[in-house]
Order: sequence, then C-alpha cells, then structure tokens
Amino acid sequence: MSEPKDNQAIQSLSTERRVFPPAAAFSSEAHVGSRAALDAICAEAEADPRAFWKKQAALLDWVRAPTEILDESRAPFFRWFTDGQLNLTTSCLDRHLATRGDKPALVWVGEPVAASGQAERRVLTYRELHAEVARTAGALRALGVGTGDRVAIYMPLVPELAVALLACARLGATHSVIFGGFAAEAIRDRVRDAGCKAILTADGGHRRGKQIALKDIVDRALDGGACPTVEKVLVLRRTGAAITMQPGRDVEWKDAVANAAPADAVAVDAEHPLYILYTSGTTGKPKGVVHSTGGYGVQVAYTAKLVFDLKDDDVYWCTADIGWVTGHSYVVYGPLLNGATVLMYEGAPDFPDKDRFWKIAAEEKVTIFYTAPTAIRAFMRWGDEHPQRHDLSRLRLLGSVGEPINPEAWMWYQRTIGGGRCPIVDTWWQTETGAIMISPLPGATATKPGSCTRPLPGIAADVVDRQGKPVAAGSGGFLVIRRPWPSMLRTIWGDDARYEKSYFSEIRDPETGRMLYFAGDGARRDEDGYFWVMGRVDDVINVSGHRLGTAEIESALVAHTDVAEAAVVGRPDELKGQGIVAFVTLKSSREKSDAVAAALREHVAREIGALARPDEIRFTDALPKTRSGKIMRRLLKELAASGKISGDTTTLEDMNVISSLASQMGEE
Repeated sequence: MSEPKDNQAIQSLSTERRVFPPAAAFSSEAHVGSRAALDAICAEAEADPRAFWKKQAALLDWVRAPTEILDESRAPFFRWFTDGQLNLTTSCLDRHLATRGDKPALVWVGEPVAASGQAERRVLTYRELHAEVARTAGALRALGVGTGDRVAIYMPLVPELAVALLACARLGATHSVIFGGFAAEAIRDRVRDAGCKAILTADGGHRRGKQIALKDIVDRALDGGACPTVEKVLVLRRTGAAITMQPGRDVEWKDAVANAAPADAVAVDAEHPLYILYTSGTTGKPKGVVHSTGGYGVQVAYTAKLVFDLKDDDVYWCTADIGWVTGHSYVVYGPLLNGATVLMYEGAPDFPDKDRFWKIAAEEKVTIFYTAPTAIRAFMRWGDEHPQRHDLSRLRLLGSVGEPINPEAWMWYQRTIGGGRCPIVDTWWQTETGAIMISPLPGATATKPGSCTRPLPGIAADVVDRQGKPVAAGSGGFLVIRRPWPSMLRTIWGDDARYEKSYFSEIRDPETGRMLYFAGDGARRDEDGYFWVMGRVDDVINVSGHRLGTAEIESALVAHTDVAEAAVVGRPDELKGQGIVAFVTLKSSREKSDAVAAALREHVAREIGALARPDEIRFTDALPKTRSGKIMRRLLKELAASGKISGDTTTLEDMNVISSLASQMGEE
C-alpha cells in the first residue's frame, strides 16, 4: 500500500455506545478504586513525569537506588534510571522468601492427559523457584556463560522455560527467547544476529497431542557451523524422544543443574540489556528489540499491579506463550515482581477437548484470566456449552491482549466467561513498548466494548495526523507516544539506524520539532478521550479515496449472528483503488451459501455504511493464525491479490489452513 497523503485521514465508522461502569463491590477493594483517584494519579504524572516514575521505581529492590531518572540527551535513544544498579531476579524471587516463601509462584499443567483423566501438574513455591533459578544460573556459569553474554532459549511452555529466563537474568546474561514454533532457519538467523554463546532447549514439546522435535530443529540450525558463537547447548528432557547429543557441545540439563553451585544475583546497571526479542517481520533480517533491566522492570511491575489489580490470593493466568512479549512481561516478570501465583499451561486450548481452558480454570481456581481476542472468537465459535460445563465463579477479572477486540466478542467474554460480573481490561501495547500503555484500571474506569479506554498514568499517547497535530474527536489518525516511557525499547540489536527509521522517522511534533514514536497503528479518540485502535496502518484499505480501518469492518461482520470470526483485507481494484475482501468463518450451525454472503455484505452496509460493504466474501473453516493467536492478514492479502502465498509462513499455527484457502481460490 502506498504511503497516505498528508490530507488523507483514516475514517472511523464505528457507533458503539454501550458503557459499563466498575461494580461498586470491585472498586471498594481495588488498588485504584474510583475515577477521582485515577484522575489524581494522572494529574500527578502529568505535573512531573520524572518524579512520578521515580516513585514507581520503588516497586523494585535496588542495589543502588537511582537518582538520575531520565536522560534525553541522545533522543530518541532514551535512558532511564541511569545511575541505578539492580538484579531483577532479587525483586522477582529473593525478596519474597521471608513473606511468601511457601506460596505457589508457578502452577504448571501439562498438555497430555492420562487415561485416568489427570494431567501432569507441578507447583513451585517461591522458595523452590528461587532455588531452581539459582542452581540453573550456576549451571550456566559453569558452562561459561557470564554477564553480557547472549543466550538463546528455544523451549516448550514448561516451568524450566521461566527458570531459564530468570537464570540468565541472575547472571546478567541477556536472554533471547525464540518461540517454539519457529523452524531451523529462523533460529539460525536470530542466534547469529545476537551472537548467542549458548542455547537452552529441550528434546521436544507437546502440541495438540503431537510431539514437536525441538532438539532436532536446533541441530539443523547449528548444522555445519552455521552459528559459530554457540559453544554449549543445554538440553532438558521433556518428552523422552530419542535425540542426538553432540559430545563437547550438548549438555544434559538435569545433570548440569544437579551438580551446580547456586549462583548469587549479579548487580547490573539499569540500562543493561535484559533481553532481546525478535519481531517476526515479513521479509529481510529479523529485528531484535532490546529491552533494559531497570526501566522495563519498573513499568511491568507497575502495570501488572494496577491493570490486573493483583492481590496476594489471586491465581493469575495469562495464556500467552513465553516466546512472545506478553509472556515475558505478564507471565514471568510482571506477576513475579508482584509476588503473584502464576498459572502456566503447556498446550492448546482445544486439546483433548474444546473445554480444556475452562476445565483448568475451574480446577486451579483461577481468578484473573488474560487472553487474545482471536482466542475469544474461537471460544465463541466452539459454543457456550464448553465453558458452561465448568464452575468459573472464582474469576474476578478478565483481560484482552494482542489486537483490537470487537464489541461482540467483548460482550460474549463479559457475559459467558465473566458471568456479567467481571470487569474487562482491554490492553493496548506492543513488543516495542515492553509494557501495557493504554488500558482501563478495573476499579476506576468505565469500559466500552471494543475500546482500550485511556492511557495509563505516565503515558502520553495521542491520535494525530501526518503533521503531528491531534485529530478531532471521532476522527481516525495515527497512534503515537509523545513522551518517553521506562519500558520502551532501547534500540534494534546491532542496528541503531534501523531503530530510528522504524520508530522515530515518520511523524514530528510540530511544537517541539522532536520525532514522535509512531506505533504503526491507526486509532480514533472519542469525546470521552477513549482510544479505539483501528488496526495496523498497513491494514487500512483505500476505497475510492476513503481510508477505512479493517478492524471496524471485521467488527461489523462478527456482530452478525451467523459469524464466528472474520478477517478483512484489500485487493487491487482498477475502479476504486482497492476492493474489500472478507474471509469469514461461520458458526457451526450455518451453511455457506451465496445468500448468506449477500446477507453479510448488506449487514456491513447497514451497520457502518455502504462504503464499507465487502466486494467479496470468502468462507473458510479457519483463519491463518500464529500460535500466539494473531490472524496473519499479510497472507490473506497475498491470497486475495494473487491466489497464492509466497511470503514467510514460519510462525503459522496450521499450514493446512493456507493450503485449503489457496485450493479454494484456485478452483474458481
């Protein structure tokens, strides 16, 4: 898609009006329990942002507390808490031992289910997790890993994956988690780019009843000396699959940890790189987002506490894989910094049955549940009978993350999973932001289905035009962050120029002349100051000179009683510039037909206007998604335009979905 002209705006067609104020009973117990209290915190943050973030820094234990809060001298390379020193694992683990030593830190459930109906289950208390992390750090140290080294982690979603992150952090080694669904080439690219000294992996992992041969994939990535910096591969036995161990390089996890002396936490500067996380770009060199230790730690601690209203007796479940940023921030670091009990589940939500999540939630007495809109729409498609089999009455808070949630999915989530009593925190943030940026606070914010509401205290988000000027309420524009924030990415690993070009080169503040952080998303802000994210600017469709956000068209489709899920993309159109193609999954009770397609096209026209009426409806039994739940619209764009796929598919959950779609299009 060509760059938008300066006078072009993203048009918003949404008319959602429903409002849900916080329940008085929830607010009375919340960390922030009223709109007045939230407004006071926001005013404090606006009056003196540095003082505000210095106050939040007290959420961590420091070896040397910072006095220099923000260094803007090399903007946009901002630095936070620059004279502070700490080790994040002491705040995640050591400081909890005296008061929470016997409290469960991690409760883990495996995917395989025995004939008895029981799944594997492990519980690590804070004392046990601390000991495991210290011994694993000692094992890494014995293998030659030290402060400043980079370590790749390619593992299934087992407790040792969380242990691996924390063990690296304890030594001051920078971890780089590679999602367990990536293939050998993707591993090779990332390991080489970061110059990793070691790889932590497993013989395999479980996914939908199958075993994924992780160690074999690592072997292929390293074959022929392709990654010369790698000296050691530490291998966990998870599935018991036969693997090849290369003498001198490969080391058994169990033996190495059993024989290791526990490692003390190494103090590092606040700006020391905690981790590198590679974003899955469509082409070219992988982009390694670098996050610091101090600033990142402060903001994930702060946001986890307030957004999820974490209490000491909560059982908190974020369904994300640790291989994604959501898993880093809100499975591992954020909850543990707050002394929470974290539930981890190894496998798929529909294995062996479509009620697996709800069975786990009931059995483990989950109180906080955080998942993706695509997962929520899948639950809707599967039917209400699955959650209704289980007692979900202990749930008190629901969350959404990953992409905009359409209002009908929000309402289903609130009614069917939350029983109409649970507030929903719809969160907007990115790999690059490190932590939640825009979200309700559940005891203070009245919510609107489909809106992530307002920026958190301390976050200066805005919706602007190409000249950096705020757009009028109700108008679409570009979502930007006007002021640095502690958990922001520091650079792209090894490529400062790419960092500036990717994030600070498109939109300038007309008053200060400084380049603004451009998130890549389109959004609008309503008369109450609430943000409505309209999807990636790259996903905007230019129809007859009108720029329409795909998220609103998708939302209108899903609002139809026959539709379970939809993805909308543009395709070249000689007359209009771009036509609208909708890929639609119907609920199981509906038959695909031309009449249904016509009804859906007219439904969109009635809901948000004739301009948004799809030119074509394509029915599909499933949409192409990553294992993190995001719809791969890039692949759908290719299919809509050319009928075939040539781009990168390494993050795809199920290749059969694309094959089926391509064959359908080829038949016509």
